[in-house]
Amino acid sequence: MNEFRYTSYAQEIIFGVGSLARLGETVERFHWRRLMLCSTASMRRGGHIASLEEALGTRLVAIYEHVQPHVPDFQVVEALALASETEVDALIGMGGGSSIGMAKAVSLALEEKGTGRPARAAFPTDQPLVPVVAIPTTYAGSEMTPIYGITYHGDGSARKATISDAKVTPKLTVYDPLLTLNLSPEMTASTGINALAHCIEALYSITRNPLATSAALSGVRSIYTALPRCYAAGDDLEARTEMLVGAFLAGTALAHVTMALHHGLCHALGGTAGVPHGVANSIVLPHAMRFNLDATAPQLAQAAEAMGVSRDTSGPYADDEAVAREAVQRIYDLIGQMHLPQRLRDVGVNEADLPHLAQVALQSRTVQSNPKPITDAAQIEAVLRAAW
Repeated sequence: MNEFRYTSYAQEIIFGVGSLARLGETVERFHWRRLMLCSTASMRRGGHIASLEEALGTRLVAIYEHVQPHVPDFQVVEALALASETEVDALIGMGGGSSIGMAKAVSLALEEKGTGRPARAAFPTDQPLVPVVAIPTTYAGSEMTPIYGITYHGDGSARKATISDAKVTPKLTVYDPLLTLNLSPEMTASTGINALAHCIEALYSITRNPLATSAALSGVRSIYTALPRCYAAGDDLEARTEMLVGAFLAGTALAHVTMALHHGLCHALGGTAGVPHGVANSIVLPHAMRFNLDATAPQLAQAAEAMGVSRDTSGPYADDEAVAREAVQRIYDLIGQMHLPQRLRDVGVNEADLPHLAQVALQSRTVQSNPKPITDAAQIEAVLRAAW
């Protein structure tokens, strides 16, 4: 790693048990008066929206609580109309990656509507007209990144596109472990593996840098230790707190590097085949790691060591490749222990659709940034078939 570029973003991170209750004080410092929430019905049922309403009072002027997975384009139009009507000056995304992604999408759309020109940042220091506040209740990582996805529908098909822009990086992120206590075992496991995947891809990203690498390795340690505990006992506040630290580190690593094959495949599976993002991560991650292993063994070996694998110069872990293979196996075993799907066929993906999915993924910028060059859809299809 003799050369690298690093971009920093203006963010305030508040982490701690009970931090949501103090959101009103924080919002006051930013001088936001009219906020809109983007969230889901499950957040209402879980009592989280009520807690937010209590914290913000009259500052919360609008709520869009119908966000569907993968941020459908028609829902962005609906949420934009509500935000325009209520003249909001900040947007809150509370929930998983889709809720936070919706807030990001509406933020840019509002600016474009208000100014009549593209809202895209010319420089990393450009600030949004309508900032985003992120309150994650899963481990998806969107709260730290300048990235979101929208699923566009047309001609009877769906395609998920990834947008990256400095302006949508949340200005404020509030991590409150109490909000994760009622996360289901399946959502805990799948979004936890999503966070782990962020770390793995950050480690071998073609744009990796020392800070992202350090965050990713620390994230692997926290996630590999805490995730099984959270899965086994969702009310373990200590484990939930450690897991949320891991998700923060994973999101931090993700924010400062380019992703690769794994995430390109997951977006194709989500936007085109309707596979939930966390589940797609769980199925694809070991196969993407195996595909990249011969080009990324030193970095995957670092991940293995973060998971507790000890090198042994005279034993089975004598070289990087052997240690890297153990990393793949440990992650595969962890996914199985949490009873997540491990085959695409088990989540409704048809074998006949694999060539089309490979073609969709090949167009992804993340796939084109894979550390092991991908020049043909057949390479991607082979990974999909191994996962099918």
